[in-house]
Amino acid sequence: MRQSNIGWLFLAPATLILFVVGFIPFIYILYVGFFDWNTNALDPTLRWAGLQNYRNLVFDTTFLSSLARTLVFAFIVVISELLLGYVLARALMADRLWGRQFFRTIHTLPIVVAPIAVGATWRLLCVPGFGIVPYYLKLWFGIDYNISTNAYHAFGTAIIMDLWHWTPFVTLSLMAGLTALPKEPLEQAQIDGGNKLQIFWYVIVPMLKPVLLTTVFIRLMDALRSVDEIWMLTKGGPAEATRFIGLHIWINVFPKTDYGYGAAMSLLTLYVTIVLSWLLFVAMTGRKGGAQ
Repeated sequence: MRQSNIGWLFLAPATLILFVVGFIPFIYILYVGFFDWNTNALDPTLRWAGLQNYRNLVFDTTFLSSLARTLVFAFIVVISELLLGYVLARALMADRLWGRQFFRTIHTLPIVVAPIAVGATWRLLCVPGFGIVPYYLKLWFGIDYNISTNAYHAFGTAIIMDLWHWTPFVTLSLMAGLTALPKEPLEQAQIDGGNKLQIFWYVIVPMLKPVLLTTVFIRLMDALRSVDEIWMLTKGGPAEATRFIGLHIWINVFPKTDYGYGAAMSLLTLYVTIVLSWLLFVAMTGRKGGAQ
């Protein structure tokens, strides 16, 4: 009994911080979502709206298209970063790789760059008439690359920028997981005659599943709330081609000061994120809850 009380005493500071920075803001957003509150409107007072903000979301084509676009973006970048991260992790773990420590250091540099600086850098690289990307694409392949007018160029550049920024994080996570794997199951699989693909799928992936699950969760949540990088790169254009849900919420909450509607969108996005994470957890573990 006494040990239990001491344990709660140690947990109290963390619980208090979590309550203040997590639970209270969530309750406040939940509260604001039931009101019509726009400080730029003729009547800027807080007025009860009930579920009207959530009803409006169902018919808001801009919100729905932003949400669908974000899901496509998140699916592409998470899958691509997992594949690239695994290949790079294997390459950087190879003993025969000359200058392995140097390449590891260079590879991890994008992680420490602030997202807003990443967006600004890629904007300078891709702006027509100034950046080196459109210059060499035109010189070598005859492509008129322009992220300001071409929706496909803008969307593709947003994906490449995210891969450049966050693949090193996936690589480091997988390297840590691969290094910690026990050698005996791998040696036993080789003795039994398993080829590389069979060993990867039936031995490495199951043992690496906890690391994969954690990495995918972190990257999925990050991809679903991309704002600053995309804003610096394209400002959501052209023609809303890169207006992802995080950016759409930011535009409604700050420039338009539509706080009630922004709160409703935030809560619905949170709900979608939780559902996707649960589906992913079930798909990767075969379990429908935390207990087994």
